[in-house]
Amino acid sequence: MGTYKIQIIETLFVFGIYILVYFIVKSVINNALKKTQFERGRRKMTIRAIQLFTTITAITLLTGVWGFRQNEIAKFATTILTVLGIGFFAQWSLLSNITSSILIFFNHPVKLGDYVKVLHKDYQYEGEVTEMNYFFVHIKTIENEIITIPNSHFFAKSFSVLDNKKNKP
Repeated sequence: MGTYKIQIIETLFVFGIYILVYFIVKSVINNALKKTQFERGRRKMTIRAIQLFTTITAITLLTGVWGFRQNEIAKFATTILTVLGIGFFAQWSLLSNITSSILIFFNHPVKLGDYVKVLHKDYQYEGEVTEMNYFFVHIKTIENEIITIPNSHFFAKSFSVLDNKKNKP
């Protein structure tokens, strides 16, 4: 067999293992987190973090299969990190939103399904928190409008939790 055929077979093997590990880990983590009474949003964020880790692992294995040299990988990683650094410097709010999402996940009293009202003179809205992800918090108003708030703003502003989802108006 030629070198490329072996590399293609190894690549298919890595993809197969990646898909298998992805679904097994996702179901095991989801079931374990359900037993710990984590909210759906927190389970979702945990699974996303694990997906990122498994994807990076698969990409690393594929670079080994296709014989990339360490200096080539280092140049590529340096280029990507430079572009990301420039992008984050130009749009620093992206980095602050990701950091805020981590802080909201662990420390913020507002959770999915809570009915909240913003306590700010410029922003007059209230609604149910329907989704929390890495960059935005989504609030559904009484008029069925979806308002997206950047996590950094959500973390910095004061909110009043009016009711949880069982007792919302």
